[in-house]
Amino acid sequence: MLLAKTFTSSTFKVALIAILTFGSAVSAIFLFVYLSTTSYVRSHADRAILADTQGLRDAYERSGRDGLADLIRQRMADKGFADSIYLLADPASTVLAGNLPAWPSAPADLSGWTEFRGSPAPAATNAPLIRGLVTTFPRGDRLLVARDIGHLDQFSARIRTAVILGVILTFVIGGFTGFLVTRRSVGRIESINATSRAIMASGLDKRIPLRGTHDEWDAVAENLNLMLDRIQTLMGEVKQVSDNVAHDLRTPLTRMRGRLEKAYHTARTSEADQALIGDTIADLDSVLRIFASITRIAQIETQARKGGFRTVNLVEIAGEVVELYDAAAEQDSTRLSLAGEREVLVTGDRDLLFDAIANLVDNAIKHGRVGGQVTVASETVEGRPVISVADDWPGIPAGQREHVFKRFYRLEQSRYTPGNGLGLSLVAAVAHLHGARVELLDNAPGLKFRLLFAAVA
Repeated sequence: MLLAKTFTSSTFKVALIAILTFGSAVSAIFLFVYLSTTSYVRSHADRAILADTQGLRDAYERSGRDGLADLIRQRMADKGFADSIYLLADPASTVLAGNLPAWPSAPADLSGWTEFRGSPAPAATNAPLIRGLVTTFPRGDRLLVARDIGHLDQFSARIRTAVILGVILTFVIGGFTGFLVTRRSVGRIESINATSRAIMASGLDKRIPLRGTHDEWDAVAENLNLMLDRIQTLMGEVKQVSDNVAHDLRTPLTRMRGRLEKAYHTARTSEADQALIGDTIADLDSVLRIFASITRIAQIETQARKGGFRTVNLVEIAGEVVELYDAAAEQDSTRLSLAGEREVLVTGDRDLLFDAIANLVDNAIKHGRVGGQVTVASETVEGRPVISVADDWPGIPAGQREHVFKRFYRLEQSRYTPGNGLGLSLVAAVAHLHGARVELLDNAPGLKFRLLFAAVA
């Protein structure tokens, strides 16, 4: 199965294209080397033959046939010309001088460059390759000046063999390497596919195995595992949110049903009906507020409100929030104060920032101790605008601080106190929209919420 997938995979097809391209380039390079080498060796021999031929032509013009024949005999006796082959023949191809026994059959009717197999030794069995230049004089006499290029022939054959073997080896190694790489890639992909099928069959508890190679495949597997962890966490949060929504809606809906059932079984009176309608409307408003909060948080998280960003002063917004909640703080004997600088500028949506700060202040007053202290401070820390809300109540346990920004999360598991657990979720959404970081710090005693914004350009 894996072998079949290897040969049919797109990776293997791409590898074949790369091998063919690389092999063609290597073949072209080898062919160029072969042609350049043989051409260089031949041209070196040709220059020597041309120079030798020119000297013999001059001798023929000066001394005629006999003078040329004498010069050829002298060169044959000279060891310096041991590699040269000469042959002078009359128009009837009768040998007049030279170290070949007879005029070769190959260049019999040719003038110019020629190649043939022959040897000065009459009894030679393996005649070497000879390259020469044939010159025909005006009286019909012919002169052949040649060199033994048998070594060039052997060299060319070796180069040709090396080129062929090199090309074949390139394709074989490239194909084998491409197969191994493709098989490895297909194997890792199949591992991911197998894990995906297992997840679809049994749940999100499966993870893609890592091989410890720290390569790109391990990086992909690790990222996918992190994504699965995130999905599993989100699914758990969705389940928790669903449970909390069901719990928060069950109470007002149960109350409404109880009132309606009681009214159904009792006699009608205007005062009772009026109270029933009022209580039912109050419970419905509570339910609608929950859904309105969910919708608003979703809109903020989609970053649909960035079009209204302007440069605003956090000090002014904080002052308005403190003024709004001053009466509620006095009712609980809580001291609500404003501190910090006179102007702290930030780019954002004024209404959303107001709501975020208001939710933090509302939480501090609602869950604080009687006679406590709540301080709203605006300042600039290392060039970054900061707004903080600090109180002196027991605060949030360290183990639960990372959960308080989840929707419907409440420290009180019974969920009977007023509220729906969406206030801090809205704060987190507004902070994310504005690129701010939310920090929960110990206030010793109490807790401090800080929103750190990016510096205004």
